[in-house]
Amino acid sequence: MRKAVHRHVAVKDKTESHQHIKIAEFRKNVRKTNPHKHNSYFEFVLLLRGSGSHTIDGRSYAVNPPVLFIIRREQVHHWELDDEPEGYVLIIKKQFIDDSVDKALKELLLRMSGHSCLYLEDATPVAALFGLLLAECQKPAHGNAEVREGLLKALLGISLQQAPYPKKQSGAKTDIYQRFEELLGHTDTLHNSVAHYALLLNTTPQNLNAVCRRVTGEPAASVLAAHLLGEAKRLLLYTDLTVGQIAGCLNFKDDSHFIKYFRRHIGSTPQAYRQSA
Repeated sequence: MRKAVHRHVAVKDKTESHQHIKIAEFRKNVRKTNPHKHNSYFEFVLLLRGSGSHTIDGRSYAVNPPVLFIIRREQVHHWELDDEPEGYVLIIKKQFIDDSVDKALKELLLRMSGHSCLYLEDATPVAALFGLLLAECQKPAHGNAEVREGLLKALLGISLQQAPYPKKQSGAKTDIYQRFEELLGHTDTLHNSVAHYALLLNTTPQNLNAVCRRVTGEPAASVLAAHLLGEAKRLLLYTDLTVGQIAGCLNFKDDSHFIKYFRRHIGSTPQAYRQSA
């Protein structure tokens, strides 16, 4: 059995333990930040002014307002801004999602998690909803939960109107896929096996594969690969772990298997990817 290895990626948490949703204006003094991630929440950043770049998992996006950035809780990101930014930061914890009984809200969050950057043609309604949500959350006891959820649904729905997405899927299939994505979000326990996740989801690999194809158009192995490779890239870019240690973190049976897997999907070896970054 491989020895557990600590992953040296800085983790930040901008919330108090009791806060399941938080919104604030983007800090105007932010220019450059070190690479870091947020393990316990989604972060949505709307920028209405500013310039520079925002790097998410090694991919750089131009800050060309109005733009909405979506950072999933396992992703590593950092800012390099050239001038004073203006906008909002919205944080949504897993507990907020779990506590909600609104399936439509959960589906919108799932759809939004498929994007990292949305350049908005019309930011006026999105900015207005961010402002209304900020005002609601600043009320005593963080305002009315139903109002918060309603504003959040409107915000996500209007934003997603400016992004392509496959047609809506049935609830049961979406639920299995959501739980699969939830398990894959736990990057410290990623496992290179569709059968492993099918067992955790109390279904068969064949059914999980069919669900993923209906929701995303891709088989379960491809959904799993996206998470495995994303975490592999993060560890290669932001830690000094060896290739062998990374293979162990991701539960590959040996280093050779991991190297072949990475090269098949990315087109280069892990070491070459690290050196070229």
